[in-house]
Amino acid sequence: MKNFIVGLTVLSTIMMKAQTQVIAHRGYWQTQPPTTENSIKSLENAQNLKIYGAEFDVRMTKDGVLVINHDEHHAKMEISETDFKELEKVKLSNGENFPTLKEYLKQGKKDKSLKLIVEIKPNKTKEKEDELTAKTIKMIKDMKLQSQCEFISFSLNICKEIKRLEPGFKVQYLKGELSPQQIKDEGLDGIDYHFSIFQKNPTWIAEAKALGLITNAWTVNDITVFNELKAQGIGFITTNIPDQLKN
Repeated sequence: MKNFIVGLTVLSTIMMKAQTQVIAHRGYWQTQPPTTENSIKSLENAQNLKIYGAEFDVRMTKDGVLVINHDEHHAKMEISETDFKELEKVKLSNGENFPTLKEYLKQGKKDKSLKLIVEIKPNKTKEKEDELTAKTIKMIKDMKLQSQCEFISFSLNICKEIKRLEPGFKVQYLKGELSPQQIKDEGLDGIDYHFSIFQKNPTWIAEAKALGLITNAWTVNDITVFNELKAQGIGFITTNIPDQLKN
């Protein structure tokens, strides 16, 4: 009986690992009533869903403050060319203050079961990208959140800089033009590509898995596409409808 229970536990663990996991894209914000993407509330909503993780975007202001925002602009202000004291005068559409990375991580720390998928946005120069990357990693380490964070970027430079600074961090590339073997050769941990890339390259998920790479697709908001990718054994799905896909 004991051997049966042990075997069942091992099998359950394998099945859990084999399941496609769900990541909320910029938090869970398409709620009723809806909130704002990349807001503290959207992160809290994702925590309540009990899914794998929540993705969010990190940028740096002119005066070096790390903030959460997808677009280059907040209101009509270019974030990289504006001081934080000016940016924070404009609240998010849900009434929240313009969030800093520190505030976002504080909320993330309240639920250690939810992975924080940190997208570091490209900057205008390598020097600025390296500064943004170093500051982001330092803050995460200072807040002792290393084990809860995973990293993604459209910038190959940022991905490689993360691995240079912290070789143990999980880093996935977003842009989509590199094959699984090229990603492996660059020393990165996985591919996190738009779902259309996998449709154009139907062998890439299998190739990536054979190389021991993480596989993720964004932004999957169609259940049919989700099921197609799941049938191919993709590891993760990033979506605006995490409540619908988590089961």
